[in-house]
Amino acid sequence: MHAFAPTPIDLLITGCDVVTFDDHDTVLLDGAIAVQGKKIAWIGKASEAAALYNAKETINGSGMIAMPGLIDAHYHTGQQLLRGKLASIHRKHASKAPHWKNYYVPFESGLTPEDVYCSAIAGYTSMISVGTTCFLEAGGPHPDEMGRAAMDVGIRGFVSLNTMDMDDTLPSNYRMTTAQALKENEALVKRWKDNDRVGAWLSLRQIIVNTEELRIGMTHLAKELNVPIHTHLSEGTYEVDFTVNEYGKRPPAYMDSIGSLHEHIHAAHSVLLTNEELDLYAARKVSACHCSFGNYGVGPQRFYEMIRRDIACGLGTDGPGGRCTLDMFEVAHFAVLGQTIEYGTLFHSGAPIGYDKMLKLACRNGARAARMADKIGSLEVNKLADVVLVAKTDFDQFPVVDPVITLSQNCNGRDVRTVVIDGRVVMKNREFISFDLAPMRRHVQEQYTSIMQRYDVALDKNHTPH
Repeated sequence: MHAFAPTPIDLLITGCDVVTFDDHDTVLLDGAIAVQGKKIAWIGKASEAAALYNAKETINGSGMIAMPGLIDAHYHTGQQLLRGKLASIHRKHASKAPHWKNYYVPFESGLTPEDVYCSAIAGYTSMISVGTTCFLEAGGPHPDEMGRAAMDVGIRGFVSLNTMDMDDTLPSNYRMTTAQALKENEALVKRWKDNDRVGAWLSLRQIIVNTEELRIGMTHLAKELNVPIHTHLSEGTYEVDFTVNEYGKRPPAYMDSIGSLHEHIHAAHSVLLTNEELDLYAARKVSACHCSFGNYGVGPQRFYEMIRRDIACGLGTDGPGGRCTLDMFEVAHFAVLGQTIEYGTLFHSGAPIGYDKMLKLACRNGARAARMADKIGSLEVNKLADVVLVAKTDFDQFPVVDPVITLSQNCNGRDVRTVVIDGRVVMKNREFISFDLAPMRRHVQEQYTSIMQRYDVALDKNHTPH
């Protein structure tokens, strides 16, 4: 009988409970994960790992739960440094509606490439620190700087360019001609097509600031390049009123009538949907994103009905510009509560989607929305090694009867200890490994002061409260 030598591997995570969120909901107590290159090579019992593998680096995962990295399916990089600003405005006096037009767009339009890089560094490191390993950018200024920052900090993501070719009341430097919008979107996608961790998507900001020519042109481009279009759809009553007045149809039906509702569309928010529109989403294989911290203030969010129709609807933060958090654990908690109120309380029933399933959906449906379901979203052999280790030893988590319940109900982003993305340890014991945050924190703070001075001037010119 021959004794086999252990197989050399790059990374071994051992001694943790492993929550895979695979199709069988596999959970391994005292498990281990072997990583070779960028992929998961093996998942099994910790007691077997030492004999099987000789690792270049070993992480002791005792007292922790391993889970797949979370996916933020709708995020605005350019709004990261607006955190707290709008809440402060609202607290002092009434703000002007719509907020996106009076506050978000003026802010984004004044950002320099360096501003966006700093905003991205702040946002992406925040994401990693709370267990998010992949983001879908909604579309903003200077997307190449977003990509540069994502590469520097080690996160996975898809950047996109803000695209508006209509509405003369918008800042002139933030509008494009239709031809320019199509050309710059195409060029962006092509610049990032060979990067295997950070890519680029096409983007349409939303119906009321995009011409029909651009919507149709972007559809042709999406099919030609085989790349998604990130857009906002059915986000508010103003949008429904606009399309009914202009085209005699509600937003999804209008987009479908011009051939622009299809499998390449990623429709963020998608709040105000009728049953017929939900059926249309399912038929056209549209993906969506439920941003639970903001959507319930708009109207009844049909997330549960999307899941029943197998629509690839992920969860997203929408960025912290006018919201509270980048913590996807909290987004999932809020979504459970919101769907309980909408689909349970009304009928004297419980939560239609429990905490355990909601967290799994944040991973699995987020991966589907990212068009990466075969690569991320669960811990499985041959999938990319995006792994998050979450501590389980605090008294507010005790006792750990079931690691899935502890993870989904009793944990949040502050419990995240170590994050692996693409097989590389990017944060260990809450310290970033290959990116020095201290000088960048100082630089971001300096940049923030300059940004806000310019923003206040812009709001004064627009006679908007600040």
